Parts: sequence; structure tokens; C-alpha cells
Amino acid sequence: MDSLDEIEQQTASAVREIVEVSHIKKGQIFVIGCSTSEVGGQRIGSHSSMDIAGAIYRGAMSVLKPAGIWLAAQCCEHLNRALVVERPVCDQYDLEQVNAIPQPDHAGGAFGTACWQHFDDPILVEDLKAKAAAGLDIGQTLIGMHIHPVVVPVRISLSHIGDAVITCARRRPKYVGGQRAIYDRDLM
Repeated sequence: MDSLDEIEQQTASAVREIVEVSHIKKGQIFVIGCSTSEVGGQRIGSHSSMDIAGAIYRGAMSVLKPAGIWLAAQCCEHLNRALVVERPVCDQYDLEQVNAIPQPDHAGGAFGTACWQHFDDPILVEDLKAKAAAGLDIGQTLIGMHIHPVVVPVRISLSHIGDAVITCARRRPKYVGGQRAIYDRDLM
């Protein structure tokens, strides 16, 4: 396993590249799903690590917070992939709050728990109504359902954070028209 400092730096680098490629804007949502077990070289759901979760949180927030981009942390399947968000996100995007508190070894996962502990006013929402503009999936946790259609993959310079495979995605507007249509290249 890479050191916590390396994991933090890898996360910051990945998030920075996705932000640049996706053109995500202030006030939009960036979703992260994370298996700290996979980052540490173990099978998903088998070795939650609050230390790894903290490194990933710090790396992501070092990029997102200065840009004014909201972080949504996807919890594990035991909470039906509910998400930890700051209360203003719930209000801004008309999301529905649900009642659970993520735990690292029971339901929620280490990353969801870390975000719950570090956010100013954390709440849990059932889903994002596909309102995220971009995201980072660390360890194949399946975040695509939270990103506004159409979801497209983003290729960045990294393929792993720690030992976990990463998948990056962003949204783009739907294409309409047909073979005669001309599209705005900046939106592609």
C-alpha cells in the first residue's frame, strides 16, 4: 500500500484532472465513491480504514473547496449507496434527507464516515437525483447513477489510488438533432 501522503496526493491529482476536463463549476456536485479496503489492497468491504478515508478526504477537498464545488460521498451498499452531503446541497438541489449515520465497519463505509465527521453540517440523502456533474470512483463502487445524464468516461494520467482501480466520469449535455446538427465543441 502507498503511504497516506501518497494517497492524499494521488487523490488531489485525480480530482484536479477531472475538474479541469469536466469544466465543473462552482456550486455543482462532485461525487466520490470509495472503497478504502481496495485502496489498501484488500477486497472491497473487508478492511475499512479511517486513516485512508481521511487522506482521500483531504486530497479531494484541497481541490474542491477552493473551487466552491460540493463533495458528495457515496456510502456503501448497506446504506443503499446513500450520500453524505452538506445541508446546503440538500436545499439547493431539493434532495430528500434520510435518517442514518454512516459507520466505517457496519454501514456506510470509512469514506462516508470521514465526510460525516469533517463536513460543517452533514446530512444523508437517499440519492442525488442524478445531479452530480462529475465524479471519481475509487475501487469500483459504482457512482454513475449519481451523475446527470449523459455520463461519459474521463481518462486521466492516473489509473489507481493506492491499490484501487479508479474510474472517472463527467456529464455532458445530450446530443439532439441528427446528421445535419452542428455541436458546440466546448460542451462535448
